[in-house]
Amino acid sequence: MEYTFSKRVQTLKPSAIREIFKYAADPTVVSLSAGNPAPEAFPVKAIEEISARIFRENPIAALQYSFTEGYPALRDTLRTYMKTRHNVGQDSDDILITSGAQQVMDLLTKSVCDEGDVVLCEAPSFIGSLNTFRSYNARLRGIPMDPDGMNMEALEKALQEEPRARFIYTIPNFQNPTGITMSLEKRRRLYELAKKYQVLILEDNPYGDLRFAGESIPSVKSLDQDGLVVYCGSFSKVISPGMRVGYAIAPKPLFQKMVVCKQGSDVHTNIWSQMVCHTFLTEYDFDAHLAGLREIYKKKSALAVSLLEEHLAPYIKWEPIEGGLFLWCTLPDGVNMPEFCKEAVLRKVCVVPGNAFLTDESLPCQSFRINFSTPTDEQLTKGIRILGDLIREWMA
Repeated sequence: MEYTFSKRVQTLKPSAIREIFKYAADPTVVSLSAGNPAPEAFPVKAIEEISARIFRENPIAALQYSFTEGYPALRDTLRTYMKTRHNVGQDSDDILITSGAQQVMDLLTKSVCDEGDVVLCEAPSFIGSLNTFRSYNARLRGIPMDPDGMNMEALEKALQEEPRARFIYTIPNFQNPTGITMSLEKRRRLYELAKKYQVLILEDNPYGDLRFAGESIPSVKSLDQDGLVVYCGSFSKVISPGMRVGYAIAPKPLFQKMVVCKQGSDVHTNIWSQMVCHTFLTEYDFDAHLAGLREIYKKKSALAVSLLEEHLAPYIKWEPIEGGLFLWCTLPDGVNMPEFCKEAVLRKVCVVPGNAFLTDESLPCQSFRINFSTPTDEQLTKGIRILGDLIREWMA
């Protein structure tokens, strides 16, 4: 049979990162491409204990259908936690538990975007979100990044030129892929521009709890007095990505429409995993757990940077980071980035080519992304040494 696909999906391509995972599955390959938490970061014993208790004391609640909005106890706990710890959430907001943070991107786009509407994105930005926006035939316009976040002059110019702009997508903390953190000054300016042009902000914050240097900066959502910001959080990087628990804190009119869209998508997020997250938050020392994660990533990032200095300098430069999981490395002018990444794969090292993160993948890009959380110290050392050997050969 000859298959005819909808216009929405005809131009969609597989995620470059997911395709790279196929190579990375080879045990002889050093994968510096994944964005997975470190294996030692998982609270395996706690999850085992909590799960055993749930299925011993309250199994039907974990196995039966439940509320689309989310497990009520988890919603209540998160509402209080986010308000008291991060000043996120007003009386005019509500909280929706989603199947990972990725679903927040999907539900908001589905709720507010028609075909041809515009999403303003950091350039580069997270490929998973970009593909979600593309799947609704939204047009993406990239806003270049400065060392302290999105360029606000370029953003205002885009807002002036794009009357169909529906929202601005930003990852303000330890951005994926660049690792850049948006300054407080720019967060305030971002909010001012959204208010001036009456455009929503989608603030994606999966890495915010993984700060291991510098001072915390208030979220954009904490500035929100006008119902302009949808905040996206996740347990993927702090408890488990496989459990697929994320959440949106959104103005109630948006929340209500996203709930309806979610009912048509998956009915509700896995209830067992929501119950586990709730118990972990309320009955275990979550602050101590986060402190442990920060220490893990502080050490791994320090090792990665020392290896970059030893093997890649002075030819390859990288952005300094204060948290998160990624380093953004830029090749010298004249070096073909896709060919460099392809040759690295042939030498059994996977990195992610930077053009995969662009709103237009055909644009030139000299950068690639390294992940330091997933590989062991030995793998990280081996992989970066091979990249160093490769760039020195090319420069010679």
